[in-house]
Amino acid sequence: MKRLLGSVRARATLAATVVVAIAVVAAGAAVLLSLRFTLTDKSDAEADAVARNAASALANGFAYDELNLPDGDENPVEVLDRNEKPVAAGEDVEAMNVTAVASDRLNSETNDDADDKAEGDRAAEDGGTLSAGEIADETWYGEGTATVEGATAKYRFAAVDVITPGDVLLTVYAGAPLATEEEAVSTALTTMLIGLPLLLLTVSGVTYAVTRRALRPVEGIRAEMAAITASEDLSRRVPEPDTHDEIARLARTTNETLAALETSVERQRAFVADASHELRSPIASLRTQLEVGAAHPELLDLDGAVEDTVRLQSLAADLLLLARLDAGERPPPHARFDLAKVVAEEVSSRDGVTLDSVRSVEVRGSRNQICRVLGNLLDNARRHARDRVAVTLHTDAGQTVLQVADDGSGVPLADRDRIFERFVRLDESRARDDGGAGLGLAIARDIAVRHGGTLTVTDAPGGGALFELRLPLTGRMAAQDD
Repeated sequence: MKRLLGSVRARATLAATVVVAIAVVAAGAAVLLSLRFTLTDKSDAEADAVARNAASALANGFAYDELNLPDGDENPVEVLDRNEKPVAAGEDVEAMNVTAVASDRLNSETNDDADDKAEGDRAAEDGGTLSAGEIADETWYGEGTATVEGATAKYRFAAVDVITPGDVLLTVYAGAPLATEEEAVSTALTTMLIGLPLLLLTVSGVTYAVTRRALRPVEGIRAEMAAITASEDLSRRVPEPDTHDEIARLARTTNETLAALETSVERQRAFVADASHELRSPIASLRTQLEVGAAHPELLDLDGAVEDTVRLQSLAADLLLLARLDAGERPPPHARFDLAKVVAEEVSSRDGVTLDSVRSVEVRGSRNQICRVLGNLLDNARRHARDRVAVTLHTDAGQTVLQVADDGSGVPLADRDRIFERFVRLDESRARDDGGAGLGLAIARDIAVRHGGTLTVTDAPGGGALFELRLPLTGRMAAQDD
């Protein structure tokens, strides 16, 4: 069973078939009941008309043998006196079982004594309520049987009380055949029983075909994704159907995910390649110095070895931080600190840096990571400055603005985005020891973005580069700023 219902097409087909079957059965039952009630009402009207025609003749003084009663096969009629004895009957009517009608009549009397009264007492009471030559307004209905020419059939009966001009109480029973009703209901039921399986087969077939056609693009997407996984070729894309439905949106989203994954993988590969290249030089230099020192101790350059080791340690720390940032590491959501205090501490530890700062600026985020951003910006500014580096901290429109300016040669307009990429150094001719690995600005921007801020570079007013870090203020500081 699980295997049979293992596909969406099978489950959708089964669900649609079950729903249609329930709806058709409910509708069919309602139609049959409505048809039966309608035909019953028609039979009641027919029996009432026949009974009242006979009662009208009796009220007008016709003798029993002069009554013009209908044919017993169509409408059996029987007239009973006060003692429930037949005094007249339709042609060929041999017997009538009118217990149901009599029971209905008895039940229509008073609530306290109706079940215990005899039919004779009921008739006497009814007679007392009618005058000579009158017909009762009320008609009682019920089902029973009548035997006509030896054949017994079901009928719907109507009973009407009448008082003759001679002040005799009579009850006229007239029947209408139920054969037409039973035949119509039987025909409708047979038609439904035959049509229901055909309808369900049609619904299931159409549902299966439509679902299969609708899900065909999904199978194409699945097959292409399986091929991409097997080939590890992230440049491939799944087919997008030329529609505007959910499947088309699924295909577009899948392709967007593949594109983002391809970009991430390519970036990771480039990162690994660049990291390997950057690590190779200090490791090779350190190994060479150690090998020379082992062979000729007097030639060992300890200062160079320590310098290469420090550079290697710094590079490894940068790579580990980038790995954590790429893995989605974000600052604690409720951490706060005073940025003005942090800036003052960082500037005081460096020579040749001036500071113009507000007294206190509270921001959210990681204090250590923001310190890393400021340190990278100051190191970069001192590396390119001629004489001075200026740091400014102020607030603007609900944001903290930290500016680091130098009086160097500045950053060309075409390179102002590229310098924030990893392992990018604009001055390729300078020594690696002076220029670093090209990770400082990339780390600074990544940290700024993860703190909900931005890091950009423009021209400084007095020439050189101006790096601007913008971070959102806390709610309290933003209100004070406003």
